[in-house]
Amino acid sequence: MPKPTSPPSITACLRRGASLALGLAAMLPVQAERSDRTKPMALESDQPCVVNLAKQTSACAGNVVISQGSLLLRADKLEVRETPEGWQQVQASGSADKPARVKQKRDGVDETVEGQAQRIDYDSKTGTIRFDGAAVVRRLRGAVVADEIQGTRIVWDGQAETFNVQGGGNTTPSNPGGRVRAVITPRPGTEAAAAMAAESASAPAPAPLKTTPALGERR
Repeated sequence: MPKPTSPPSITACLRRGASLALGLAAMLPVQAERSDRTKPMALESDQPCVVNLAKQTSACAGNVVISQGSLLLRADKLEVRETPEGWQQVQASGSADKPARVKQKRDGVDETVEGQAQRIDYDSKTGTIRFDGAAVVRRLRGAVVADEIQGTRIVWDGQAETFNVQGGGNTTPSNPGGRVRAVITPRPGTEAAAAMAAESASAPAPAPLKTTPALGERR
């Protein structure tokens, strides 16, 4: 039986000239694109990156962008560490005024998960994304926001299809108490979704939730 192959090495990609240029679990059934974590990872930044071949790390600053399949991550500063097995561990840093941002397509459906926080950690082996500091994560069906979660820390386990959310600590203007907050809408095609649609049609529509801006564009 052939041995499983390791994911593409980010250092190897750089050598080949790859551009440097929930508490609330299981309420939102979400699974990332299954093949994202085994695809090559590309980096771009406005400022030079420091690549340490001995330590298998790459540190970049200045509007840093990482892409891996459908996953797109943006931050002011970012460090990628490659494990001995060839997986990537990413630490992205932002600020309260300019948080790090990430988005990723769900597997097999027209849905996208996007989020922002002062720090985002991504592990390609487990497919886990952790949002720390004034964290906000949204699930979009097409271009429409279906669900939104706010907390101090949100951990998205793309393989187990769960969100784990913690409150307290950092606060934001929209959540001054720092409490865990979630807005969940019924799945399309269900009785609850039909009832909600009928009620919405007979009442003034509330102001829609806004999507995270400029995730697909350079900031």
